[in-house]
Amino acid sequence: MPKTWLITGASRGFGKEWAVAALERGDSVAATARKPEDIQDLVDKYGDAVLPIVLDVTDRDGCFTAVTQTQRVFGGLDVVVNNAGYGQFGMVEELSEDELRAQLDTNLFGALWITQAALPILREQGHGHIIQVSSIGGITAFPGIGAYHASKWALEGISQALAQEVKDFGIKVTIIEPGGFSTDWAGPSAKHATSLEAYEPVREAGNKRRSGNTPGDPTATGDIVLQLVDSDDPPLRVFFGSGPLSLAEADYAARLESWRSTQHLAEAAQGA
Repeated sequence: MPKTWLITGASRGFGKEWAVAALERGDSVAATARKPEDIQDLVDKYGDAVLPIVLDVTDRDGCFTAVTQTQRVFGGLDVVVNNAGYGQFGMVEELSEDELRAQLDTNLFGALWITQAALPILREQGHGHIIQVSSIGGITAFPGIGAYHASKWALEGISQALAQEVKDFGIKVTIIEPGGFSTDWAGPSAKHATSLEAYEPVREAGNKRRSGNTPGDPTATGDIVLQLVDSDDPPLRVFFGSGPLSLAEADYAARLESWRSTQHLAEAAQGA
């Protein structure tokens, strides 16, 4: 049966690729973007199968309206993809309050508003799949993108809780955690805090580390997303790209070692 999708941030990157993958197989897609011209090509090619919605996900009322509009036009909603987001660059000391709040408003609260708007529909019909686009940066952390990590770690936590809350309603939740891909995440859509000279050595080391990575191809992810939404038992978490697993294994091994080595302190802290 054809599915109805709502995809935020559908104008480029993963959002665009997944919208095309869904449309190519005959599904319907409500595609959101901040500028209507950025998704006009989808409308031109796929016609009424696309519902273009102008949306800034930091607008809570706009998020609820987008979900309501999707249901009204297509008569239902099967897959919700919270993809809209950007990367805020800057060392922790360099971040302004406005920069950090804006990062959380988009990457965390935007996903929350769309999710909250969709849940009554999905609960009533007894099925649905929520795809949360996180990152390898949602489970580990690197210098220079602390604000981004804050948003994605929070998204991971709220999504894991959500998955347990809605399981009995027939609603599935999957957190996609991509590594480096050839999107504009670090390009035009990125934002940068005012830099402090003291952190230049740290910044240069980070740039050198990233320069050796081979980015993945976003076009290869479309079929994988279709497999996930068609699965009767999709994973809660899935990496995209070959690099994240080794990073996660090293990070979690270090955490376990630290926790085990300090277990005597943990037990002493409990008291009698």
